[in-house]
Amino acid sequence: MVALTENTQAIANIGRLTVQTVEIAPETTAIRCLDWDRDRFDIEFGLRNGTTYNSFLIQGEKKALVDTSHRKFEQLYLEIVTGIIDPNTIDYLIVSHTEPDHSGLVRDILQLAPAITVVGAKVAIQFLENLIHQPFKSLLVKSGETLDLGNGHKLEFISAPNLHWPDTILTYDHKTGILYTCDVFGMHYCDDHTCDENFSAIEEDFKYYYDCLMGPNARSVLAALKRIENLSINTVATGHGPLLQHHISEWLGRYQNWSLEQTKTETFVALFYAEDYGYSEKLVHSLGHGCTKIGVGVELIDLNNAQAQEVREIVTQASGIVIAMPSQYSQTAQAALSTILAAVHQKQAIGLLESGGGEDEPVYPLRNKFQELGLVEAFPPILIKEAPTQAIEQLCEEAGTDLAQWLTRDRTIKQIKSINTDLEKALGRISTGLYIITTKKGEIQSAMFASWVTQASLDPLGVAIAVSKERAIESLMQLGDRFVLNVLAEDNYQGLMKHFLKRFAPGADRFAGIKTYPASNGSPILAEALAYIECEITSRMDCGDHWIIYSTVDTGRVANVNALTAVHHRKVGNHY
Repeated sequence: MVALTENTQAIANIGRLTVQTVEIAPETTAIRCLDWDRDRFDIEFGLRNGTTYNSFLIQGEKKALVDTSHRKFEQLYLEIVTGIIDPNTIDYLIVSHTEPDHSGLVRDILQLAPAITVVGAKVAIQFLENLIHQPFKSLLVKSGETLDLGNGHKLEFISAPNLHWPDTILTYDHKTGILYTCDVFGMHYCDDHTCDENFSAIEEDFKYYYDCLMGPNARSVLAALKRIENLSINTVATGHGPLLQHHISEWLGRYQNWSLEQTKTETFVALFYAEDYGYSEKLVHSLGHGCTKIGVGVELIDLNNAQAQEVREIVTQASGIVIAMPSQYSQTAQAALSTILAAVHQKQAIGLLESGGGEDEPVYPLRNKFQELGLVEAFPPILIKEAPTQAIEQLCEEAGTDLAQWLTRDRTIKQIKSINTDLEKALGRISTGLYIITTKKGEIQSAMFASWVTQASLDPLGVAIAVSKERAIESLMQLGDRFVLNVLAEDNYQGLMKHFLKRFAPGADRFAGIKTYPASNGSPILAEALAYIECEITSRMDCGDHWIIYSTVDTGRVANVNALTAVHHRKVGNHY
């Protein structure tokens, strides 16, 4: 391997950024964006050795760019790409998945090469259409389909959903034996070595990355490993860290062993959908995300391609089953539904949703059959009559969370009972105030009753809030999101507390019957609140079953300067 060039840029408050181009195979160039000083990733976990964002250029008779880079590399990356090739000669841009650290410069590439065809999974293309807001040519690909670039570069696509993004695909070049994997098999490790020759230096980071990103979806890891087991792989071209070339069997073997160990006793939900029918794939991904927030695994099965034995085995092992209704005219899907009905048992939970294909198998007759068999309905049927909106996707995510909470109820009770009596009484003596967090993002608005709130800094003014990972509002509390902290009054909090502590059905309006008015950041202010503070989230920290969310504040008002904040006293400290 020969390093072709390296560009360096030092950016204040960001750290040292470099870009390195390396020829890794005939007509194949890696464009490695090295972020030497990044100390956190995906918000929640710390980095010791920075990270890299890897992009690749394949130049057969036709040209393909595999992934782009993080937006912080905009100038450096685009200079490198335009220095290697005229962007207008690039035929395809393969988007392995749409997470911003890999797709952050897709819009920029389209501006340079408007005739380029974007290649990706159906969910990825749908996401990009909503993100980019400009027309572009696209090619939707499924597992097993190929794209011939000429000169022997025949690309085969392998579906790998939930690793660790719903729309992930892997790409295998039959000429070079390179498997382009984006996040899969990667690690957050930044140094001058292009590949993995220094095994001992990186194995700890490799395991840490697996634990943080891949472990929660161990069943999906095993499914992906099975799909690639017959490929002759010379290089694993990862999206982060060094490329894998010298110890491939060892790295893949570790993924296999870790995932097998993790799935032995794992509670999981089987999500059945029809890939090319309606919006079923998009909906089950949202629902699956709600499950994984609670620590429940998911396994996605395409009704139109699943074998009867595979369906039977998965159903008998699953704790919960979700079905996005297929077409009533698909014989393969109908056979799969019959197999599911024959394999279920009374201890399982079931959830059904229409997929919006226009000729869906009717929900309610199937629902009646599951009820007759004694299955518990985790959530009412979700009926889709049009293209899913943000609100529908949020409803599906909340339904997944409800399902997962029901499946883990015994585990939760056991955890509550397990804490030391003296310790739980001591923790319970930490008193807090009472608050309502309200937020609005696009067409979705949500709220949460909170007591774990404190001022966290003076310069800048900031507050910290603990938000359970199980909360529906958690998905609206990401970096850059805005919310209102409503402070409750000592003599006027019972009504609001009762309202916001009740269990809401998935997608229900949290503000029905509650008087509000909009803050300048768009979030609802409760008219009965003692005070309100407008907040913007600047960091998040993983604290086990909660996120600690730190926000800066810039606007606030007190309705009654003589009133006192409501105070929350607990008797024990291992649950609310």
